[in-house]
Amino acid sequence: MAIKKYIVVYALIMTSGPTTAQVWLADQGNGTYRNPILHADYSDPDACRVGEDYYMTASSFDAVPGLPLLHSKDLVNWSLVGHALPRQPPYDHFAKTQHGNGVWAPAIRHHDGKFYIYYPDPDFGIYVTIATQIGGPWSEPVLVEAGKGLIDPCPLWDDDGKVYLAYAYAGSRAGIKSILAIKRLSPDGTHALDVGTLVYDGHGIDPTIEGPKLYKRNGYYYIFAPAGGVSTGWQLVLRARNIYGPYERRVVMDQGTTTINGPHQGAWVNTPTGEDWFLHFQDKGPYGRVVHLQPMQWRDDWPVIGIDKDGDGKGEPVLAYRKPTIGKTKVSVTAPPESDNFNTAALGPQWQWQANPEATWSFLYPAKGVLRLYAASIPADARNYWDVPNILLQKFPAEEFTITTKLTFSPHPTLPGEATGLVIYGQAYAALALRNTPEGVYLVQTHCADAPSGKPETEKSIVKMKDNTVYLRVSVAKEARCRFSYSTDGTTYTPAGEVFQAEPGRWIGAKAGIFCTRTRSTNDAGYADFDWFTVTPVKP
Repeated sequence: MAIKKYIVVYALIMTSGPTTAQVWLADQGNGTYRNPILHADYSDPDACRVGEDYYMTASSFDAVPGLPLLHSKDLVNWSLVGHALPRQPPYDHFAKTQHGNGVWAPAIRHHDGKFYIYYPDPDFGIYVTIATQIGGPWSEPVLVEAGKGLIDPCPLWDDDGKVYLAYAYAGSRAGIKSILAIKRLSPDGTHALDVGTLVYDGHGIDPTIEGPKLYKRNGYYYIFAPAGGVSTGWQLVLRARNIYGPYERRVVMDQGTTTINGPHQGAWVNTPTGEDWFLHFQDKGPYGRVVHLQPMQWRDDWPVIGIDKDGDGKGEPVLAYRKPTIGKTKVSVTAPPESDNFNTAALGPQWQWQANPEATWSFLYPAKGVLRLYAASIPADARNYWDVPNILLQKFPAEEFTITTKLTFSPHPTLPGEATGLVIYGQAYAALALRNTPEGVYLVQTHCADAPSGKPETEKSIVKMKDNTVYLRVSVAKEARCRFSYSTDGTTYTPAGEVFQAEPGRWIGAKAGIFCTRTRSTNDAGYADFDWFTVTPVKP
């Protein structure tokens, strides 16, 4: 089988502009950590250990590049080292925005010297991509099994050499949900050998059971699975001596007396020192599904996740705890990148487009230290920016933070209708932008409520620009309340518009980013040069 290879690019973020610092660090520097360990929307996380290294991936839906790749030495400090999916197949389909579609809950495993990521596309089926090193090259995704509604796959290589895949069903496509199934795979893990066998029915007691993770320990097969819904559910574990069941059931973690709602869906990992830990998400509305780390122990061949206060075998999550014991390995306090000074030949790995990108959308000038965004045409059928693919975005990185960017706008000299700026993006969005009009360039604020339904934008003109270089800022406060401001000198900032309440996207948190668009076309396009994009603690 011929496998086309893709290179995963890992861009180091250089510092040469305003001083920046990461705004959320889980490591407290005293041997403890706080949850969430990643205050960012790494939805449906899964992880594996290879030697002394941990690797994590997560859902990416329609964002490109997809399948983020994170690395850690201690399960607390994580680096974003790239993506396994530089473009999303089917390529023509994902040339347009596909909110909520695309890459759902994946699983990452290491077997016989290779990394495997199985991921579902609920409209097309279950895919696998393979690499010998986490940095790639990753193979072009292979469709393991086509079908609508097949989701959340997880493989297991059994002791006898057989390969199995646990998975679930999306009711929106399959017409049924709350059930788990297992199917046999070929020895190389690239195609299914049977139609699958249902092994658990969650109707009644475990509604919306999904996201199965398949393991084997002490002769038992285990399925770790969330049930009860994203924000209200619990962590379930099933076990059986035979992979096809019958399975015993136990709830091993729920919210309990804590404020951590719906604590579930993730990965069991152990350390070289013999400790067990569990990574999972919490739904925080506009902040997305943030990642927590829980202590875990085995009791009578059942896992207990979190702290079991009453000894009933069911834990509840912790907000702070001692760090995992990893031996003598020294670990730097770190987190995924946030700011970008555009001084390298590749974008920082935190950036994602709204669809498979075209070459004409952007160009990096490392010598100038700028990212140039060209004014790409808004699709003819776009009702608002919800339907625009060439928006460059990144996840909210903390509960509170400030974003500032400096840009210079060079619109097409004879073509009004181009715009560029800073956006907070979700099912409602707001932007502070420069717009080229027949009367000149104006600073404007746009707002769209209920963008998926096609509601039109409202736009308010703030000031006519004397030159086209501007500093744009948005400060995000608790509860994701956003206030925009601008400056012409980089020192004094003037508030612009009302406070905007950020909203989630479809199955994801709100995002922040930049854009350059046009409503009319000619034989050339204007552009905007972004000098830097910095994320810092909240500023007034």
